[in-house]
Amino acid sequence: MKVVGIVVHHSVCSAINGKGYDFLILKNGSIIPAAQPTDPNFIHICLEGDFSDSAQAESAETKEQLFLFQKLILRLSRLHNFSGEEIFPHSRECPGKYFPWSRLVISGNDGYH
Repeated sequence: MKVVGIVVHHSVCSAINGKGYDFLILKNGSIIPAAQPTDPNFIHICLEGDFSDSAQAESAETKEQLFLFQKLILRLSRLHNFSGEEIFPHSRECPGKYFPWSRLVISGNDGYH
């Protein structure tokens, strides 16, 4: 199967439970890859934290996580040959009401993030 996009999670999602993602981006900036792919069509990326909390969305740690998230999306989209704009929430509740979608600026053409 061909990868067609990214699915975003936050770590308080009940479906995660230490698995269910291909990459975990920690608040300290570490990126932890999963041992095996979880889905043949999408790459699942989990950001540590609870984006149903507005304070989480505005924290300095979150800004760093988003920067790393954007860089990872650019790299994965080039590697798997899909549009970096194909980013989807896991569900209505995940990655949370306050996930900062408007701060995601990704352009594979000029590398801007």
